[in-house]
Amino acid sequence: MSEQEYYVPDGTYWPIIGSIGVSTLFVGFANQMHGVEWGGSVMALGFAIMVFMMFGWFGQVVNESTNGIYNKQVDRSFRWGMSWFIFSEVMFFAAFFGALFYARQLSVPWLGGADNNIFTPDLWNAFSASWHQMAFLAPGSVTDTVLQSGTVMSFPAVPATGIETATPAMVVDPWGLPALNTALLLASGVTLTFAHHALRSGHRNLIVGWLVATIALGAAFLGFQIMEYGHAYHDGLKLTSGIYGSTFYMLTGFHGFHVTVGVIMLTVILFRVQKGHFDADNHFGFEGVAWYWHFVDVVWLGLFVFVYWL
Repeated sequence: MSEQEYYVPDGTYWPIIGSIGVSTLFVGFANQMHGVEWGGSVMALGFAIMVFMMFGWFGQVVNESTNGIYNKQVDRSFRWGMSWFIFSEVMFFAAFFGALFYARQLSVPWLGGADNNIFTPDLWNAFSASWHQMAFLAPGSVTDTVLQSGTVMSFPAVPATGIETATPAMVVDPWGLPALNTALLLASGVTLTFAHHALRSGHRNLIVGWLVATIALGAAFLGFQIMEYGHAYHDGLKLTSGIYGSTFYMLTGFHGFHVTVGVIMLTVILFRVQKGHFDADNHFGFEGVAWYWHFVDVVWLGLFVFVYWL
């Protein structure tokens, strides 16, 4: 296509399928969180629909690209589109980090009596405005029953009946699996950069090797994240463990979802590299996924520092 023309694609059903997949995924997730038996199956179905949509839509775009339909104007539009998409993702995580900082820097101190709040002792005279303190309840205790119902969301400073206090680090050691996952993601960013340099240098075998290494590191990260969730849940860190528990799973869970999407996209890029779809001058599909992956790396660094460490 000439530089004076701009390709406008025909209407497609892929966004509708994607919307159905997202809706199904979150309906299943919500029901799973409420203990509904079929919630996990519906969530898996929604995820499968999302994967189907991604491969189908990616395939359509790839066919248009390999048939020579795109030109530099379209390439520029893709770059702007990916930039705005990543910006929207930045705002997405900024809202969640904002909730974390609001609870930690404003809500918890206020509940502890800051800013002349004199009513806290009347609500719970054992409350301590310490972010690193959570309630771990003896199973079957009266307090456990009340907390599971969602009516108590506080952090006792002195153990009350049926309550044992502990810090998050006692459940999830930041220098254990989280530190290992940090090393894995940082290493994956390095291997992906090496793959990009190999692509620009025309070393196809090196590209494949570095991409396989990146995908393996991302998959290992997800595996260790699942392992960490299992240990944390078994040791009492749940969504009902207070504000820390809810923000922990909200932030790390959404980040894990983004890593999963990134691994899928990297797998697509690997297949495209093997089919010779990229060269030193035309490879924005590769670059766009690399931007996304580096963004995921940066978000994890924020999670490690503010959720696990501090």
